[in-house]
Amino acid sequence: MFDTRHAALNSLTGDIHLVECQQTGLVYNAAFDPDRVVYDQDYENDQGFSPRFEAHLNDVADLILKEMRGPAYVEIGCGMGRFLDVLRARGERVRGYDPAYIGDDRDIVSALYTGQEPLAGSHIVLRHVLEHVQDPVGFLQAIAAKADPGTLIYIEVPCFDWICEARAWFDIFYEHVNYFRMHDFHNMFGRVLYCDRGFDGQYLRVVCDLSTLRNPTCQPDMAVRFPKDFMQGVQQEVRTTKGAQRVIWGGASKGVIYALMCQRAGCPVHRVIDINPAKQGRFLALTGLEVMSPEVGLADLPAGTEITVMNANYLDEIQSLVGDQYKLRGMFSGSV
Repeated sequence: MFDTRHAALNSLTGDIHLVECQQTGLVYNAAFDPDRVVYDQDYENDQGFSPRFEAHLNDVADLILKEMRGPAYVEIGCGMGRFLDVLRARGERVRGYDPAYIGDDRDIVSALYTGQEPLAGSHIVLRHVLEHVQDPVGFLQAIAAKADPGTLIYIEVPCFDWICEARAWFDIFYEHVNYFRMHDFHNMFGRVLYCDRGFDGQYLRVVCDLSTLRNPTCQPDMAVRFPKDFMQGVQQEVRTTKGAQRVIWGGASKGVIYALMCQRAGCPVHRVIDINPAKQGRFLALTGLEVMSPEVGLADLPAGTEITVMNANYLDEIQSLVGDQYKLRGMFSGSV
């Protein structure tokens, strides 16, 4: 997020060239340059203001406590520590690392995990981190080297199969260098204790025995079949909202890419609404759109205006917030 429109319009950019490695079978952005991505206190990814996402965090806590059973947990890439709070509320001992953390929680270190910090006596939580790491296997190996024998790790990442199935063209962006399938985790770990697709299929969730980590190998029969019509959804958006004021709800990564691609297609977004106070009044990369609170964004919006909800999982809670004045449309879910 940017403090000024000028800074947003001049944001760094980078190319995306997805490839499937013929040695490991992993999918990644071959054009990725880590120097173009900085995770600091301007990196805002807190989703905890949503009741739907809070329910997801509690569901994850249920899963972790059932499958991993303490005695303590270290979350690498803990953000603002919201999930650690969920675990602490259940009486668990926690510690977290994140360079974007702002606050005075003594259990959280506001820094990157370097691979040198001790992990003894703790299981590991890795939520939406591994997709950001250029060498995911090497990163896991560094964690394993500091962990006790028998340490378990919970990993949650976006599901590349869901992205392909949904033709979610706005769900591929530069900060995500890796794109995982469930097969990848069975390929990386000799022992996977639990696996499923959570958050209505959008996330992969696995619990693995960290000591069984291994170098994955490419299996030709599991090759990615990337949809040839993946980007056709951009033109569909142009056709379905042609001539209308384009309003989106959600100023996170999906909204950033949606707004950018629509602008490039000649049908720019006019307004962005988000419930996260840390985003409000700040600006989206490259389009320079200011993120508005619901109170500001809806104040002068004509009744009947269609609002595109960037993640259909939030449709119900947004509908309850705005009432029946507006037509909500969730991406890939039709209309409410």
